Amino acid sequence: MRLNSLRLQNFRQHADTLVEFDSGITGIIGANGSGKTTILEAIAWALYGNAAARGNRDSIRFNRAGARAAVRVELDFELSGHRYRVARGLTSAELFLDGAAQPIANSISGVSDLLQRRLGMSRSEFFNTYFTGQKELNVMAAMGPTERGQFLSRVLGYEKLRAAQAMVRNRRKLLVAEMDGLRGGMPDAEVVVRNLTAARDRLAAAEAAARQAAARRSDADHALAAVAPRWDAAQASRERWQQLQSELRVLESELTAARRDEGRADRDFAEAVAARDRQAALAATLAPLAALRTELAALDLLAREEGRRQALERSAAAAESDAAQLRARVAKLESAPGLEREAIDALARARIATDAVERELEERRTVWVRDRQEAETKRDALRRQWAELAAQRDRLAELGPESPCPTCTRPLGDGFRGVLDMLDEQVDTVTVDGNYYKDRLEQLAETPEQIRDLDDRRRVAVAEAQGLERRLAKIQAAVHELSIARHDVADKESRTGALRAELAGLPTGYDAAQHRTVRVRLEEVAPLELEAGRLTTLADRAPRLAEELERATARAAELDTRAADTRARIAAVPLDEAGYQRLRREHDDAAAAVRSAELAAVQSEGERGGARQAVESSEREERELKRVQERLAGLQRDRRMHEELDRAYNDLRTDLNFQLRPELSEIASAFLAELTDARYSELELDDQYNVIVLEDGVPKPVISGGEEDLANLVLRLAISQLIAERAGQSFSLLVLDEVFGSLDESRRLNVVELLRKLQDRFEQIVLITHIESVRDGVDRVIEVTLDEERGTSIVRQLDGGAPRDGTDLAFEVVGELAAVAPDGMGGPSLLSDPASAEALDT
Repeated sequence: MRLNSLRLQNFRQHADTLVEFDSGITGIIGANGSGKTTILEAIAWALYGNAAARGNRDSIRFNRAGARAAVRVELDFELSGHRYRVARGLTSAELFLDGAAQPIANSISGVSDLLQRRLGMSRSEFFNTYFTGQKELNVMAAMGPTERGQFLSRVLGYEKLRAAQAMVRNRRKLLVAEMDGLRGGMPDAEVVVRNLTAARDRLAAAEAAARQAAARRSDADHALAAVAPRWDAAQASRERWQQLQSELRVLESELTAARRDEGRADRDFAEAVAARDRQAALAATLAPLAALRTELAALDLLAREEGRRQALERSAAAAESDAAQLRARVAKLESAPGLEREAIDALARARIATDAVERELEERRTVWVRDRQEAETKRDALRRQWAELAAQRDRLAELGPESPCPTCTRPLGDGFRGVLDMLDEQVDTVTVDGNYYKDRLEQLAETPEQIRDLDDRRRVAVAEAQGLERRLAKIQAAVHELSIARHDVADKESRTGALRAELAGLPTGYDAAQHRTVRVRLEEVAPLELEAGRLTTLADRAPRLAEELERATARAAELDTRAADTRARIAAVPLDEAGYQRLRREHDDAAAAVRSAELAAVQSEGERGGARQAVESSEREERELKRVQERLAGLQRDRRMHEELDRAYNDLRTDLNFQLRPELSEIASAFLAELTDARYSELELDDQYNVIVLEDGVPKPVISGGEEDLANLVLRLAISQLIAERAGQSFSLLVLDEVFGSLDESRRLNVVELLRKLQDRFEQIVLITHIESVRDGVDRVIEVTLDEERGTSIVRQLDGGAPRDGTDLAFEVVGELAAVAPDGMGGPSLLSDPASAEALDT
């Protein structure tokens, strides 16, 4: 893989950055925290997406970019004879091949999957192959022997064999469990054979019993066929006799009903004739009924109007009473408006007086408080002045004439007494003034009598104003009530007038006694009207009832004639009851024999069916037993195969681990010889994966810290080359991040020279370091500095120590790249170990 260029837009703190790569050794140099490793994170993000970046998508965006500013990284690189350009954003990704205008993949997951297939490495394998970090160099030294072997197996991909072996063992466990389950549920072969033999014997016995039952049924059928004709004839004769008897019973029942209908029709006709006579007698009594009803309706109307009149009179009287009460209330409240004006004026005067008293009280209290505070301030100042003067005088008296002058600091000498007297005079003056202000404070300690009098006057004025406010509120409520009462008086007077007008329009002349008399007479005549109506209905039915009586008489005569004819036919039918019973018993015996033979045949057929089902079930058990035996044989073969696979994976891992140490030692020895100018030409890994440096073929017992870093460096380079070879990729790119560690200046230069000698193996080498002296040994420099004010990195690309094209590139720094790829994915992380993530952009 060869990097060509990298462009970042709003990525971390890169607002718009273009970095171009070339062959040879490139140094990315800058102070710690300047943002050097952000370039590596951008490469990781372009190839493998969000999984290769620290934080979430929101943390990737440049924090000073606009809300809708696009985040975009474009990486141009060559791989296996093709040129690729991948452009990735937060929500999109595109991959172009060999300069084509149309992408070969245009989704986030599609681009990541295709790049992983083309690279032939997972994200963690890729970064562990091409990148080496500072803390990776001695990562194996802190491990135990077992952990070192596991570490090398993991980074070289040998752990995949362990995973495959685990899958084989899990499959073998499943096979064993399935075999145990099959054996637990498999029936006993001897029991299956015994059940099949018994079922077949049962079937043979059931078929023999079925043949015997069929023969008995045939004999019974012949016997029943011989007696059946005579039984049918006897049954037909008996049925004819029973039919005639049934017809006779029906005719006799109908005759009884016809005679009952004839009697009922005769009674109904007689009642109709009597009703017609009664109706004629009631006609004269019911003649005045219509006039009584008309008079009652008129009296009912007058009664309703009379009740309404009484209700209206009560309402009018109540309205007049309410109006009188309201007029009296209005008369009492007439003086309220005048009282309201007087109360308002009195309240205003009281408030003016109260405000005047409160102002005078506040003024005098302010003067009193100010005087007291001023006296207290003066007293405190004089106390401090007295203390200073007394202390100064005491120092002066103690030192005598040798005391320094307070002004010029020279000894007072002869002027000592004058100065001392002056200080005594000042102390006396301050004492007198202090006593004055002390007395003044005692005078001002209590509230002055005038202020207390004013406070009492203020409370009296406030109480008087509050009383006037309450009186004004009551008067105003009375004024409001006066307005409402006047309106209510008008409403009541209007309501009274309307009620009186309505009373004048109501009819008069209601006679309650006459009303009762008419109602009583109607109550007496009304039942007769009902009876007359019923009699009219009966009288109207007389012609129809006469016809019904005639039809009922004819029907009874007809039914009597038909019953006599049926009795004659019954007498003509012969009936031998004793012979019929003998023939019935003979037929029942033959039918019972047939049913018994049929039941025996059905039972024998059922037994034969059950025997057949038992045979079929036993045969199914025999087939299932053979199937389970065949399945067990197949599972046994699979189990043996997986056991062989398990042993093969064990042997393969053992062989690979056995070959690993010599192969790594050989590659690392070649690197070490070139790095140390053949002073140390050989490096070995013992059986506990400890690094042993050989000097002239003899193990060196003690090596310095710098030599240890060299040994770890060449071992790490050997691991990287071996990983690339195992992945099937040419190892053209190498990135070393802060790998100098404790190396001195000469060793650092030797490392650079070694890398230059290794350019036939590594076409592109990128060194990330904060050591400035390395810049002289590289082919080109990418210089990274941090602009604290702008919060971005300033990047300059130089060739041979001079700026290339005079271009200054701004790079953003979002923070340390703690880890580009997570650990524990079955392969190495970005720096081969989680601890090495701390080496990125500290």
